[in-house]
Amino acid sequence: MKDSYLTAGIKLNRLIGLLKNNNLTYSPATLLRIAFLLQSACWSSVFSFFETIRYSKTLKNIPIPPDPVFIIGHWRTGSTLLHQIMNLDPNLHAPTLFQVAIPNSFLISYPYYRPVFNCVVAKHRPMDMVKLGMDEPQEDEYAIYRLTDTSPLEDLVFPKSKTYFLLNSDKLDPKNKLNNWKSQVQSYFTKLYFHSNKTIVSKNPFNSFRIQLLLNIFPQAKFIHIHRHPYDVIPSTIHMWDIVQRQNCLNNNCHCPEIKEVITVMDQLLTSIEQGFQLLPENQKAEIRFEDLEKNPEFEMKKLYASLNMPFLPEFENKINIFIKGMDKFEKNEFSLTADEKADINKGLKVHMNRLGYTIQ
Repeated sequence: MKDSYLTAGIKLNRLIGLLKNNNLTYSPATLLRIAFLLQSACWSSVFSFFETIRYSKTLKNIPIPPDPVFIIGHWRTGSTLLHQIMNLDPNLHAPTLFQVAIPNSFLISYPYYRPVFNCVVAKHRPMDMVKLGMDEPQEDEYAIYRLTDTSPLEDLVFPKSKTYFLLNSDKLDPKNKLNNWKSQVQSYFTKLYFHSNKTIVSKNPFNSFRIQLLLNIFPQAKFIHIHRHPYDVIPSTIHMWDIVQRQNCLNNNCHCPEIKEVITVMDQLLTSIEQGFQLLPENQKAEIRFEDLEKNPEFEMKKLYASLNMPFLPEFENKINIFIKGMDKFEKNEFSLTADEKADINKGLKVHMNRLGYTIQ
């Protein structure tokens, strides 16, 4: 089922809490979505119960991984490409679509869900031609949304008003419910580490607002900020959220973000990254331009790894070359901006564009 995929896989008690605490619009479409989510939640709860019996004692003795690699930056900046490339590194493991969709039981439920996922998961993401599959790297905010009540994705599924759901979200910063959020993130990353026995590489734009919190949990964590010209990022972000919200929203407050709303959030996000990077030692932070990565991926990855004191293995280099050759036919979405829209972007993001070296037209 292509609809409601953000909430599918959540446990029953968490789903009931979401439905109880948020506004719903009762229409044939939403009732079908809720019915689908309820049956999905029942299965998730059953598998979670058995995973807890099987692994709870074992996981208590697994140390919290101290050094995940966090890819941050605004949506549509090429973070998925960087995530896919870094997942080729034999020393790293990226959370998969299955692991973020079924975070409570992925250790035991994979063989049971596999035939289902093969039937219902689309071959490409709904907003572009990026490959999808249950074993492909995926953004771990989808797991955090299913595990905690402090993910902004809740405001996307249950928008409070007809505005950009990130503009006034009270969930961008989990400090008001820090203990639960911290516990769930620790547990999830520990499970990923136990499963793979590798350093975790996470891609999550929402983590751009959480650098200090993540550093408190993972003191040796590394952060990579990938950025791209706002003229490309802004319209692509609008396109993405419009599609994702329409496919997942459970009330009638769906709202296609307006360009000025996205500019405001992007300014907040880039400011948060700049402030967060001031807290990090040099060997725990790096920035990379999407335009450079796309043009010369092998060179840029070597430079990135050198700045973070990470080993760049020959096996990794070979895999990068094979991966890039396989992307020859990939077609990016193309968007255009009016002169007025460019003027709005220039006004709202001028400081960041100057710092990051982007031309203002």
